[in-house]
Amino acid sequence: MDMNPDTQLMKLALRQKCPKCGIGNLYKPGLTLNLADKCDHCGFDLAKNDSADGPAVFLIFILSFLLVPLALIVEVWLTPPLWLHVIVWTTVALTITVGLLRPIKAYVIALQYKHRSSDWEE
Repeated sequence: MDMNPDTQLMKLALRQKCPKCGIGNLYKPGLTLNLADKCDHCGFDLAKNDSADGPAVFLIFILSFLLVPLALIVEVWLTPPLWLHVIVWTTVALTITVGLLRPIKAYVIALQYKHRSSDWEE
């Protein structure tokens, strides 16, 4: 069993493209998490997607493993006031969340398409 991550799926997720053709847009236009109903290139029905809370859970893991140690290191080395911690780490967490949620959701959808393609069939 290959334990290496599928780089093609990661590239597809970063571009946020259709898991079937790799060309059409996955999301509706604008800064939204709403998937397009169908791929604008191949017509693939994206409405059958069920990523549920998976992307949010992955993002929580990423944020916790990244931000908690960083906040502790900053506290030990610099000892900033509490209000500065609140401002800095809230801003960093929101920026990372907004920046990564769409690609992570696209990655979960691509994984589902690759490994559970029978769920997408009519």
